[in-house]
Amino acid sequence: MGIFGRKDSTETTTATAAAVNPDLAALTGDYSIDAAHTTIGFVARHAMVTNVKGKFLDFSGSLHLDGADPSRSSASIDVKMESIDTGNADRDGHLKSADFFRTDEFPAMTFRSTAAEALGGDDYRITGELSILGVTRPLSIDLEFNGAAKDPFGNERVGFEGKAEILRSEWGLTWNAALETGGVLVSDKIKLNFDISAIKNA
Repeated sequence: MGIFGRKDSTETTTATAAAVNPDLAALTGDYSIDAAHTTIGFVARHAMVTNVKGKFLDFSGSLHLDGADPSRSSASIDVKMESIDTGNADRDGHLKSADFFRTDEFPAMTFRSTAAEALGGDDYRITGELSILGVTRPLSIDLEFNGAAKDPFGNERVGFEGKAEILRSEWGLTWNAALETGGVLVSDKIKLNFDISAIKNA
């Protein structure tokens, strides 16, 4: 992902002062997402009054990071939809059913990046194609670079947080139920959140 064109905090954000910090060029390379230290989650409004949070437990992904030129970075993520977890078995079963994700027919959700850009400071944006239920539509994810470090096992790690919003109906997720007091049971707008740790490939 394009998250490593970070500028020194003393630089301005003008186009003439958009030089990349040369120290970050060392981060250039291919990375694998560490699922054990990564969360891919979502938030949906329920019954118009509260939020239901969920996440996916089984996924894999790879990143190519270009510290010198963030626009040359890329990302690929594959999520197994059977691994959805909202903390309630009955709700999870409903989400896997024909009303929602139809996991027997569409077992995976995928994201493939098509562009990346530096927004200034530690902020970046990755744009790509999100596929759910066989429908592919564009998605932009705003990212904040959290840093890089070598862990006690010698792994070179990078981390970032991301967020995005989608309208689930645009991917064919249209099931709902009307409330007696007005409104619907499940919001169309879904908030996506990412807390990702990735390890540089040897």
